[in-house]
Amino acid sequence: MTADLQRALRLVPVAAAAWLAAGITIAHPDTAPTIGACAWCAALVVLVAAAVVRTRTTGRRLVVAVLALSLAAAAATHVAAAEPARAAAREVAGGSGRHVEVDAVVSGKVEPRPGGRVAFDAVTERIRAGEQVRRTAVAVTVWMDAGEAGQLDVGSAISVAGSVRDARPSDRALFVVSAAEGGISLRAPPPPILLVAAELRRGLVGSAAGLPGPGSGLVPGLAVGDTSAVSDELDAAMKAASLSHLTAVSGANCALVVGIVFALCAALGAARAARVGASALALAGFVVLVTPEPSVVRAATMAGIAMAGLLLGRTGVGMAVLSLAVGLLLAVDPWLASSLGFALSACATASLLLLARPLAAGLACRMPRPLALALSVPLAAQLACGPLLVLIEPVVPTYGVVANLLAGPAAPAATIIGLLACLAGPVPVVADGLTALAWLPASWIAGTALTVTSLPFGSIPWVEGLAGAGLLAGVGAGVAVVISRPHGGRLRGLVGAGLAAVTGVVIGAAMLTTWAAPWTLPPEWAVLACDVGQGDALVLRSAARVAVVDTGPDPEALTSCLARAGVHSVDLLVLTHFDADHAGAASVLAGRVGTVIHGPADADGRQTIAALVAEGATAAPVHAGMTGVLGDARWRVLWPRAHSRAYEPGNDASVVIEIAGAGIPHSLLLGDLSASPQEGLVRDAIWDPPYDLVKVAHHGSADQYAELYRQARPAAAVITVGAGNTFGHPRAEVIDLLGGIGAHLSRTDRHGMVAVWATDEGLRVWRERDGVVPAD
Repeated sequence: MTADLQRALRLVPVAAAAWLAAGITIAHPDTAPTIGACAWCAALVVLVAAAVVRTRTTGRRLVVAVLALSLAAAAATHVAAAEPARAAAREVAGGSGRHVEVDAVVSGKVEPRPGGRVAFDAVTERIRAGEQVRRTAVAVTVWMDAGEAGQLDVGSAISVAGSVRDARPSDRALFVVSAAEGGISLRAPPPPILLVAAELRRGLVGSAAGLPGPGSGLVPGLAVGDTSAVSDELDAAMKAASLSHLTAVSGANCALVVGIVFALCAALGAARAARVGASALALAGFVVLVTPEPSVVRAATMAGIAMAGLLLGRTGVGMAVLSLAVGLLLAVDPWLASSLGFALSACATASLLLLARPLAAGLACRMPRPLALALSVPLAAQLACGPLLVLIEPVVPTYGVVANLLAGPAAPAATIIGLLACLAGPVPVVADGLTALAWLPASWIAGTALTVTSLPFGSIPWVEGLAGAGLLAGVGAGVAVVISRPHGGRLRGLVGAGLAAVTGVVIGAAMLTTWAAPWTLPPEWAVLACDVGQGDALVLRSAARVAVVDTGPDPEALTSCLARAGVHSVDLLVLTHFDADHAGAASVLAGRVGTVIHGPADADGRQTIAALVAEGATAAPVHAGMTGVLGDARWRVLWPRAHSRAYEPGNDASVVIEIAGAGIPHSLLLGDLSASPQEGLVRDAIWDPPYDLVKVAHHGSADQYAELYRQARPAAAVITVGAGNTFGHPRAEVIDLLGGIGAHLSRTDRHGMVAVWATDEGLRVWRERDGVVPAD
C-alpha cells in the first residue's frame, strides 16, 4: 500500500467503528448501554495512552483509535437515550393491528406507493390508544390514500387515526400507521419558509405538466427531487438504466449548487471567506427548497465533503473528512446505519475520491483523455455501489455506465435551469420559459433511459444476498485493478484471468435464465408445473396460446419459471382461490395477462383482481359448467357449483378445471379441494374420467377423497409442493393411494420443474432432475 493511500484511509476505522456500533445497537437496543459504556471506557484508556506516548506514528494511531471509540460510544449512547421514549410509544401503540390516534409533524416527502396510496415520514407529538395517552417524539411512517393527501408537505402538523403495525427493529420509524378512510386531518400548515418552498415546488410541477413527452415529468425530479409526475414506465426505465440517482437529491446536486455560487463569487472578486459564506447560504437554501429531510441533509453533508476534497486538491484529505463526517452523522443519527441510501451515498463519494483518478489514468492509455475522464466517474460509482444494489435486486445493469455517460452531461443543465425555473415561480412567464428550456435536456435523459432499457440483455442476473454482494465486490475490485494497471504485471494477469472465468460463468448462467432458457425445456411441453416452493403454479400451452393456473407465493420463482418457458404474455390466468400460496405472485402478471377467471373472492382477492384489471385485464368469476378455449384445446370448469353457499371462499371453493386438446393431455386440475368438496365433485358426475394427468389437490395433504382418484384413474399425477415444508406434504397415504392406482407420480420438491405432453406413442413426462420418462 502506498503512503498516499495509507494517508487517505487512515480515518476509515473511525467510520467503520461508528457504523458497527450503530448497526448493532439499533438492531438490539438492549445492548446499547453496555456497548456505550465499554466504548467510553476504552476511549478514555486510549486517550491516556496517547497523552504519554512519545512516538509520532503511534500517537497518530492512538488518536484515530480515540476518535473511533468516541464516535462508536456516542452512537450507542444516542440509541440508549432514545430507547425509553421508543419503549413508551411501543407500550401505548401495542402490537400490530391496534387502532391509534397520533398527532405528528410531517418530516419527509409525501411520495406515491402502490395501490393508489402515499406514504411519508413523521415525528410524533402525542400517541393515543384507547385510554392510554403519551406525549413523546418518535419517528413513524404514515400510509394513506392519495386522494386525501391534499396539500400535506414537510412541516405540516397533522392528526392521524388508523391501525398500526410494527416496523423493522433497525428502522428509524418505530411503527407504520395506516390511516383509516377520512382518518387524517391538517392541524397546521408548515412554517412560512417551508410553505414558500412547497409552493415553489408545486409551481414547477404545474409548469412542467403542460410540456409533451416523458421529459416533462423529469424536470421537477432533476431540479428539486420531486418525482410525483414521473410515470411508472419511466421510473422503471430510469432504475434499469442506473439513472435514478439523477432524480434523487444527491451530493452531486448540492455540489453543483455550491460550485456555481463559489465560482460566481470568485468571478466577482470576493474574498475566500465571502465565497465560503455565500456557498454555505446557497446550500442551506437549497436544502430548504428540496425539503430538509434526513436524506437531503445527508446529501448536503456529502456534497460539502466532496467540495472540500476538490478545493483542497488532496484525495487523502477528502477521504479523511469523508470518514470523519460519516462517523459524526452516525453518532448524531445512528439509524442511518440501516439506510441503503446512506451507504450508497458514502460509497459513491468514496469512489469519486479514491477510484475515479486511477481509473481515468488507466483508461487514458487506451482512449482520448477527455473520454477517459468522462467514463471514470460513472464507472467508479457503479463498481462501488453495485454490491449494495444487488441486495435490492440481484441483477447488474449492462449499460449503466454507457447510459450515465450519455445522460450525464445533460443533468447539470436540467438541474440548474429547472432550479431557476422553480425560483422564478412568482413570475409565470419567466418560469414557464425556463421550464421549457430545462425540458430539452430532461427529454434527452428520458430518451436515453427508455432507449437503453429497450436494448437486448439490459441486465445480467446475479447471485442473491450477501454472497452475491461479496462476489460483485470482488469482481469490481478486479476490474479496478485491471483498468488502473494498464502496463501489465503478474497481478494484472492473474486478476484478468479470474475475471474472465467469473464473467464466463455469469454470462453463461444469464443466458440460461434469459433468451436461452427455453432451450433447457423439452420443446414439446404442453403442461408445466413450476417449482415455486409450497404453492401452485402451472403453465399450459396450446397453439401458441398460454394459460397460467395459479401463481405460487414467490414473484421471483414465478418470473423465473415463465422466463424459462419463454412466456412473455399470458392469454388466460386461472386463480383457483386467493390464498397466498396460489395467488401471492399475481402482481408479476399485471399488464401481461388478457383474461382472468377466478373463484369466489374475499377482500384480498378483490384487491388482487382490481390490480390486474387496472393494468388491462378482463376478469370474471366462474362456476361449474362454464367452458372456453385455449388455442386448439378446450377447458371446462367442474367446480365450484353455481350459486352455492355451502363453501366459503378459499380451498373448498377452488376452481377445478379439466382441459384437453392439441398436445395438452386430458388433465384434471384440482386446486386445493379437500375431501368433502371432492366427494361433491364425484357425485355431480359432470367430469369425464379417466384422465391422463391429475394435479393432486392441496399439495398432497391427507384430506383427500380416495374414490375420486380411483375413478379418475390418472396415468400421471403431479404434486406441487415445497421442499422441507412444515405441513408434512405430501402425506404417505396419498403417495400410497396414487401408487396403488398405477399413477406415475412426480413432485416438484424432489423432481423440480415437471413438464407433461401427449404424443402418438403415449404420455411423456420430463423432470428437471431426471429427464424424459414415459408415463404409460
